[in-house]
Amino acid sequence: MAPKVAFQGERGAYGEIAALRYFSEIKLLPLKSFQDVFDAAENGKVEYIVVPVENSIEGSINEIYDLLLQTKMNVVGEIYQRVRHCLIANRGAKRIRYVHSHPQALAQCRVYLQNKRLKPVPAYDTAGAVKMIKEKKMTDSAAVASERAAQLYDMEILDEGIEDRKNNYTRFFVLSQKKKKSLRNDLHDADRIHKTSIIFSVRHVPGALFGILGEFAIRKINLTKIESRPTKETPWEYNFYVDFEGHLQNKAVHEALISIKPKTSYIKVLGSYKKAEFH
Repeated sequence: MAPKVAFQGERGAYGEIAALRYFSEIKLLPLKSFQDVFDAAENGKVEYIVVPVENSIEGSINEIYDLLLQTKMNVVGEIYQRVRHCLIANRGAKRIRYVHSHPQALAQCRVYLQNKRLKPVPAYDTAGAVKMIKEKKMTDSAAVASERAAQLYDMEILDEGIEDRKNNYTRFFVLSQKKKKSLRNDLHDADRIHKTSIIFSVRHVPGALFGILGEFAIRKINLTKIESRPTKETPWEYNFYVDFEGHLQNKAVHEALISIKPKTSYIKVLGSYKKAEFH
Protein backbone atom coordinates (compact mmCIF):
# COMPACT_ATOMS: atom_id res chain seq x y z
CA MET A 1 0.00 0.00 0.00
CA ALA A 2 1.09 3.55 -0.71
CA PRO A 3 2.19 5.31 2.50
CA LYS A 4 0.34 8.38 3.79
CA VAL A 5 2.53 11.49 3.81
CA ALA A 6 1.70 14.91 5.29
CA PHE A 7 3.15 18.25 4.24
CA GLN A 8 2.46 21.88 5.11
CA GLY A 9 0.43 23.91 2.64
CA GLU A 10 -1.96 23.26 -0.22
CA ARG A 11 -1.56 21.04 -3.25
CA GLY A 12 1.16 22.51 -5.43
CA ALA A 13 3.33 23.60 -2.49
CA TYR A 14 7.05 22.89 -2.69
CA GLY A 15 6.61 20.42 0.17
CA GLU A 16 4.28 18.38 -2.01
CA ILE A 17 6.73 18.50 -4.92
CA ALA A 18 9.54 17.30 -2.63
CA ALA A 19 7.36 14.45 -1.31
CA LEU A 20 6.46 13.33 -4.84
CA ARG A 21 10.14 13.24 -5.74
CA TYR A 22 11.13 11.22 -2.69
CA PHE A 23 8.36 8.60 -2.72
CA SER A 24 7.45 6.54 -5.77
CA GLU A 25 3.80 6.20 -4.74
CA ILE A 26 2.06 8.02 -1.88
CA LYS A 27 -1.21 9.32 -0.48
CA LEU A 28 -0.77 13.02 0.28
CA LEU A 29 -2.29 14.95 3.18
CA PRO A 30 -1.95 18.75 2.93
CA LEU A 31 -2.18 20.54 6.30
CA LYS A 32 -2.21 24.21 7.25
CA SER A 33 0.58 24.46 9.85
CA PHE A 34 3.85 22.72 10.65
CA GLN A 35 2.44 21.79 14.06
CA ASP A 36 -0.49 20.09 12.31
CA VAL A 37 1.97 18.12 10.19
CA PHE A 38 3.94 16.84 13.18
CA ASP A 39 0.72 16.07 15.09
CA ALA A 40 -0.63 14.04 12.15
CA ALA A 41 2.34 11.67 12.31
CA GLU A 42 2.47 11.45 16.09
CA ASN A 43 -1.28 10.70 16.20
CA GLY A 44 -0.92 7.95 13.60
CA LYS A 45 -2.82 9.68 10.78
CA VAL A 46 0.18 9.45 8.44
CA GLU A 47 3.32 7.33 8.24
CA TYR A 48 5.69 10.07 7.08
CA ILE A 49 5.97 13.83 7.04
CA VAL A 50 8.02 16.09 4.74
CA VAL A 51 9.08 19.44 6.23
CA PRO A 52 11.51 22.19 5.16
CA VAL A 53 14.51 22.78 7.43
CA GLU A 54 16.50 25.40 5.55
CA ASN A 55 16.68 27.44 2.38
CA SER A 56 19.93 28.17 0.56
CA ILE A 57 19.03 31.90 0.34
CA GLU A 58 17.01 32.73 3.45
CA GLY A 59 18.51 30.24 5.90
CA SER A 60 16.92 28.01 8.52
CA ILE A 61 13.22 27.50 9.24
CA ASN A 62 13.31 28.19 12.99
CA GLU A 63 9.88 26.72 13.75
CA ILE A 64 10.97 23.36 12.36
CA TYR A 65 14.10 23.30 14.53
CA ASP A 66 11.94 23.89 17.61
CA LEU A 67 9.57 21.08 16.57
CA LEU A 68 12.49 18.71 15.97
CA LEU A 69 13.49 19.22 19.58
CA GLN A 70 10.03 18.11 20.77
CA THR A 71 9.24 15.27 18.39
CA LYS A 72 9.85 11.57 19.00
CA MET A 73 10.03 10.90 15.27
CA ASN A 74 13.20 9.97 13.40
CA VAL A 75 14.76 11.67 10.39
CA VAL A 76 14.89 8.99 7.69
CA GLY A 77 15.63 11.05 4.58
CA GLU A 78 16.38 14.45 3.07
CA ILE A 79 15.54 16.17 -0.22
CA TYR A 80 17.06 19.20 -1.94
CA GLN A 81 14.22 20.84 -3.84
CA ARG A 82 15.02 23.44 -6.49
CA VAL A 83 12.80 26.47 -5.91
CA ARG A 84 11.73 28.24 -9.10
CA HIS A 85 9.11 30.86 -8.34
CA CYS A 86 6.43 32.06 -10.73
CA LEU A 87 4.20 35.12 -10.63
CA ILE A 88 0.69 33.65 -10.89
CA ALA A 89 -2.69 35.39 -11.35
CA ASN A 90 -6.24 34.82 -12.54
CA ARG A 91 -6.53 34.61 -16.30
CA GLY A 92 -6.98 38.05 -17.81
CA ALA A 93 -6.07 39.87 -14.61
CA LYS A 94 -4.50 43.29 -15.19
CA ARG A 95 -2.94 46.05 -13.09
CA ILE A 96 -1.50 43.73 -10.47
CA ARG A 97 -0.72 45.68 -7.29
CA TYR A 98 -0.41 43.03 -4.58
CA VAL A 99 1.54 39.78 -4.38
CA HIS A 100 0.58 37.12 -1.85
CA SER A 101 2.81 34.25 -0.72
CA HIS A 102 4.67 32.66 2.17
CA PRO A 103 7.07 35.19 3.81
CA GLN A 104 10.11 33.12 2.76
CA ALA A 105 9.00 33.10 -0.88
CA LEU A 106 8.38 36.85 -0.81
CA ALA A 107 11.84 37.39 0.68
CA GLN A 108 13.39 35.25 -2.05
CA CYS A 109 11.80 37.53 -4.68
CA ARG A 110 12.44 40.83 -2.87
CA VAL A 111 14.38 42.58 -5.63
CA TYR A 112 11.94 41.50 -8.33
CA LEU A 113 8.93 42.76 -6.37
CA GLN A 114 10.63 46.07 -5.60
CA ASN A 115 11.54 46.64 -9.24
CA LYS A 116 7.95 45.89 -10.30
CA ARG A 117 6.59 48.06 -7.46
CA LEU A 118 4.42 45.24 -6.20
CA LYS A 119 3.33 45.18 -2.56
CA PRO A 120 4.10 41.88 -0.79
CA VAL A 121 1.33 40.37 1.36
CA PRO A 122 2.30 37.43 3.64
CA ALA A 123 0.26 34.22 3.40
CA TYR A 124 0.59 30.87 5.15
CA ASP A 125 1.61 29.03 1.97
CA THR A 126 2.75 29.60 -1.62
CA ALA A 127 0.16 27.34 -3.27
CA GLY A 128 -2.41 28.44 -0.68
CA ALA A 129 -2.01 32.01 -1.95
CA VAL A 130 -2.77 30.82 -5.50
CA LYS A 131 -5.85 28.96 -4.28
CA MET A 132 -7.08 32.02 -2.34
CA ILE A 133 -6.69 34.38 -5.31
CA LYS A 134 -8.56 31.86 -7.47
CA GLU A 135 -11.44 31.36 -5.03
CA LYS A 136 -11.85 35.08 -4.27
CA LYS A 137 -11.48 36.02 -7.95
CA MET A 138 -8.95 38.71 -7.06
CA THR A 139 -7.98 40.70 -10.14
CA ASP A 140 -5.51 43.13 -8.52
CA SER A 141 -3.42 40.39 -6.93
CA ALA A 142 -0.94 37.71 -7.90
CA ALA A 143 0.84 34.96 -5.99
CA VAL A 144 4.41 33.69 -5.84
CA ALA A 145 4.35 29.92 -6.15
CA SER A 146 5.42 26.93 -8.24
CA GLU A 147 4.53 26.17 -11.83
CA ARG A 148 2.70 23.09 -10.50
CA ALA A 149 0.44 25.33 -8.38
CA ALA A 150 -0.54 27.34 -11.45
CA GLN A 151 -1.37 24.14 -13.33
CA LEU A 152 -3.38 22.60 -10.49
CA TYR A 153 -5.57 25.68 -10.04
CA ASP A 154 -5.74 26.55 -13.76
CA MET A 155 -4.15 29.97 -13.31
CA GLU A 156 -2.02 32.13 -15.59
CA ILE A 157 1.75 32.42 -15.18
CA LEU A 158 2.69 36.07 -15.71
CA ASP A 159 6.43 35.57 -15.20
CA GLU A 160 8.78 32.68 -14.42
CA GLY A 161 12.01 32.36 -12.48
CA ILE A 162 11.40 35.54 -10.48
CA GLU A 163 13.56 34.52 -7.50
CA ASP A 164 16.45 36.92 -6.94
CA ARG A 165 19.07 34.15 -6.98
CA LYS A 166 18.85 31.16 -9.29
CA ASN A 167 20.74 28.76 -6.97
CA ASN A 168 17.66 28.65 -4.76
CA TYR A 169 17.15 25.30 -2.99
CA THR A 170 15.12 24.24 0.02
CA ARG A 171 16.29 21.29 2.07
CA PHE A 172 13.50 19.04 3.34
CA PHE A 173 13.58 16.36 6.02
CA VAL A 174 11.52 13.17 5.81
CA LEU A 175 10.47 11.99 9.27
CA SER A 176 8.75 8.85 10.50
CA GLN A 177 7.83 7.12 13.75
CA LYS A 178 9.74 4.09 12.48
CA LYS A 179 13.51 3.89 12.40
CA LYS A 180 15.25 2.76 9.23
CA LYS A 181 16.39 -0.84 9.09
CA SER A 182 20.04 -1.63 9.80
CA LEU A 183 22.42 -1.25 6.90
CA ARG A 184 23.40 -4.45 5.12
CA ASN A 185 26.03 -3.00 2.82
CA ASP A 186 29.60 -2.12 3.71
CA LEU A 187 29.63 0.72 6.24
CA HIS A 188 32.80 2.26 4.78
CA ASP A 189 30.90 2.86 1.53
CA ALA A 190 27.71 3.78 3.39
CA ASP A 191 29.47 6.59 5.24
CA ARG A 192 30.12 8.35 1.95
CA ILE A 193 26.42 8.59 1.22
CA HIS A 194 24.90 9.00 4.69
CA LYS A 195 24.48 11.83 7.17
CA THR A 196 23.42 11.93 10.82
CA SER A 197 21.63 14.74 12.68
CA ILE A 198 21.80 15.38 16.42
CA ILE A 199 20.77 18.06 18.94
CA PHE A 200 22.75 18.86 22.07
CA SER A 201 23.24 21.55 24.70
CA VAL A 202 26.54 22.21 26.50
CA ARG A 203 27.52 22.39 30.12
CA HIS A 204 28.59 25.80 31.43
CA VAL A 205 32.32 25.20 31.56
CA PRO A 206 35.11 26.89 29.57
CA GLY A 207 35.74 25.31 26.18
CA ALA A 208 32.66 23.05 26.37
CA LEU A 209 31.64 23.45 22.72
CA PHE A 210 35.25 23.24 21.55
CA GLY A 211 35.66 19.96 23.41
CA ILE A 212 32.57 18.45 21.81
CA LEU A 213 33.46 19.50 18.28
CA GLY A 214 36.98 18.23 18.83
CA GLU A 215 35.68 14.68 19.31
CA PHE A 216 34.42 14.79 15.73
CA ALA A 217 37.59 16.41 14.41
CA ILE A 218 40.00 13.82 15.84
CA ARG A 219 37.92 11.07 14.21
CA LYS A 220 37.87 12.96 10.89
CA ILE A 221 34.07 13.19 10.90
CA ASN A 222 33.01 16.03 8.64
CA LEU A 223 30.43 18.42 10.11
CA THR A 224 28.14 19.74 7.35
CA LYS A 225 26.02 22.10 9.45
CA ILE A 226 25.87 23.59 12.94
CA GLU A 227 22.98 25.78 14.06
CA SER A 228 22.20 27.26 17.48
CA ARG A 229 18.72 27.96 18.84
CA PRO A 230 17.69 29.38 22.24
CA THR A 231 16.52 26.71 24.69
CA LYS A 232 13.57 29.01 25.65
CA GLU A 233 13.94 27.76 29.21
CA THR A 234 16.97 29.72 30.46
CA PRO A 235 18.02 33.07 28.94
CA TRP A 236 21.19 32.90 26.82
CA GLU A 237 21.34 29.11 26.82
CA TYR A 238 21.33 27.35 23.46
CA ASN A 239 20.70 24.03 21.79
CA PHE A 240 23.04 23.11 18.95
CA TYR A 241 21.75 21.29 15.87
CA VAL A 242 24.53 19.44 14.08
CA ASP A 243 24.61 17.44 10.85
CA PHE A 244 27.66 15.35 9.99
CA GLU A 245 28.72 12.78 7.44
CA GLY A 246 28.54 9.14 8.50
CA HIS A 247 26.04 6.60 9.81
CA LEU A 248 25.19 5.79 13.42
CA GLN A 249 26.39 2.23 12.87
CA ASN A 250 29.87 3.44 11.95
CA LYS A 251 32.42 2.77 14.72
CA ALA A 252 33.91 6.29 14.62
CA VAL A 253 30.47 7.92 14.78
CA HIS A 254 29.43 5.63 17.63
CA GLU A 255 32.60 6.42 19.58
CA ALA A 256 32.20 10.17 18.98
CA LEU A 257 28.67 10.17 20.36
CA ILE A 258 29.73 8.20 23.43
CA SER A 259 32.63 10.63 23.97
CA ILE A 260 30.52 13.79 23.77
CA LYS A 261 27.68 12.56 25.99
CA PRO A 262 29.44 13.39 29.33
CA LYS A 263 30.30 16.83 27.92
CA THR A 264 26.66 17.72 27.15
CA SER A 265 23.75 18.56 29.42
CA TYR A 266 21.37 17.14 26.82
CA ILE A 267 21.74 15.13 23.62
CA LYS A 268 19.22 13.76 21.14
CA VAL A 269 19.95 11.74 18.01
CA LEU A 270 17.48 12.62 15.25
CA GLY A 271 18.61 9.84 12.90
CA SER A 272 20.83 8.71 10.04
CA TYR A 273 19.72 9.00 6.43
CA LYS A 274 20.98 8.92 2.87
CA LYS A 275 22.46 12.19 1.62
CA ALA A 276 20.32 13.93 -0.97
CA GLU A 277 21.62 14.91 -4.39
CA PHE A 278 21.10 18.22 -6.16
CA HIS A 279 18.86 18.10 -9.23
